[in-house]
Amino acid sequence: QVQLEESGGGLVQPGGSLRLSCVPSGTIFSIYSMGWYRQNPGNPGNQRALVARIIINGESQYADSVKGRFTISRDSTKNTVYLQMNNLKPEDTAVYYCNFRKWNDYDYWGQGTQVTVSS
Repeated sequence: QVQLEESGGGLVQPGGSLRLSCVPSGTIFSIYSMGWYRQNPGNPGNQRALVARIIINGESQYADSVKGRFTISRDSTKNTVYLQMNNLKPEDTAVYYCNFRKWNDYDYWGQGTQVTVSS
């Protein structure tokens, strides 16, 4: 079973930056999208919410709360996806999960990486 390997989380002060990376341990065929979701146990409902994703045709989609601050990109030769996070805010604190979705809606998920924004 292919695993998604995430890196780049950590503790950062408000206004700071982090870059998340996600690479699969093997080859995944028929990818529809690659992206990032986040989940904060302290939030009501504790839903895993879309942060950003990039469709295989190159279209990028962002949550309204991160537009202008976060940028998703990919290296198609390595099937690697990145999330550049700038001007981080305390409300960005969450566990961030990498997601690869296939055309048949099958999802691969990473194990999650903690991002904490605090002074």
